[in-house]
Amino acid sequence: MLYLTTLYCGPAARTGKGRGQEGTGLYPELAALGFSEGASPALASLVGRQCALLPSYELARQELASRGTRLGIKVVHRLARTLGAQVLATRTRDLLRWRAGALPPGQELAGKRVAAMIDGGRTRLRRVTRKQRGKGKAMAQKRRYKAEWREPKLLIIFELDERGRMKAGTRPWIDGTFGGPDEAMELLALHLHRLGAAAAAVLVFVADGAPWVWERLAWAERRLGVAAGKVVPVLDWCHAAHNIGLALEALGVEEGERRRLFKKLRRWLRRGWCGLVVSELEGLGEARGWPKALEQPLAYLIKHMKAGHLRYGEFRRKGLPLGSGAVESAMRRVINLRLKGPGLMWLEGNAEAALVLRAAAVTGRWEETLARVREEVGKDRRLAWDWKSPDMVAELRAKIPIGPPVAQEAAGQQDRGEAA
Repeated sequence: MLYLTTLYCGPAARTGKGRGQEGTGLYPELAALGFSEGASPALASLVGRQCALLPSYELARQELASRGTRLGIKVVHRLARTLGAQVLATRTRDLLRWRAGALPPGQELAGKRVAAMIDGGRTRLRRVTRKQRGKGKAMAQKRRYKAEWREPKLLIIFELDERGRMKAGTRPWIDGTFGGPDEAMELLALHLHRLGAAAAAVLVFVADGAPWVWERLAWAERRLGVAAGKVVPVLDWCHAAHNIGLALEALGVEEGERRRLFKKLRRWLRRGWCGLVVSELEGLGEARGWPKALEQPLAYLIKHMKAGHLRYGEFRRKGLPLGSGAVESAMRRVINLRLKGPGLMWLEGNAEAALVLRAAAVTGRWEETLARVREEVGKDRRLAWDWKSPDMVAELRAKIPIGPPVAQEAAGQQDRGEAA
């Protein structure tokens, strides 16, 4: 046990309105040693890791107690939330530096074959609609809240082998956000820049057919500065095959014939003969009077065929991935096994903090992430990680553009289309 005597430094005077989110000052010597919220770096790391890996804070508290670290449940909550907020604050500062052009590109993925995937999941968030007044018998009104399903957007980046799979012995990078599509795609571009993916030998982007993904891919390529033709966009194979099944179902083909046609068209699709697949479905549609339900899956296939997302034969010959199984697996390990479950309802900030801690733990990048966080928090202990907060926007609006211009560009195109 180490005893240290230190002064308290409070640069901000008391206002009488409370200490604020981060208080008014700090103990300089303890801050230099990495102490935060009354906990050493080792204790914060231990508590945060247990809370990230185990399915609940209570089980994390019990596991810590069984190993001799006896803490109250509120302390466990506080330490885990603070550590998650520190990771998010570090990520936000990297994002702001990147926007300002002050974040140099890395070299980890330079010259390598790289895959990037993105997808959305489901998590239940809690929003307080009425605060509680009083406690116990003196309670004047109970707290009320609404629980709504939200879509966390998760991304994964990893190195490919010659067969289009994750290279053995490597570790992926996983991150996510509860923000909108713009925030998710900007986060992906940030990580690709930070890892040096612009200098990769080939960069494969795989996703399902969600419009928000493909509408923003061109912006991410321009922002990343990738050479033309280096990014290979691939529609997830299973989603393409699923739409073939939907088209055959819309045609009203009997079950035996539908199975035979599905196997044939799926084989053609895998070989890259997407034009033959579309022609076959169009011929069947003309013969059966063009059922209305056929329009959506057929338009889906035609749109991605014209965009070059269905060249599966070429992708196989080049050893590129055809499906987004990696991000689907990451969604299960990061989101479903920790943030989603019966009775689980999160505040948005706590959910995003748990997401980044869980991602660092399951990818084996825990110590790497915390080393970066300790370096950053040693310079600035503020935990404001929401880059869209009013004070941060007001401070940075003059010199840094806030957010990618995707939404504005889309709105402008829509206005021009309506005017035409």
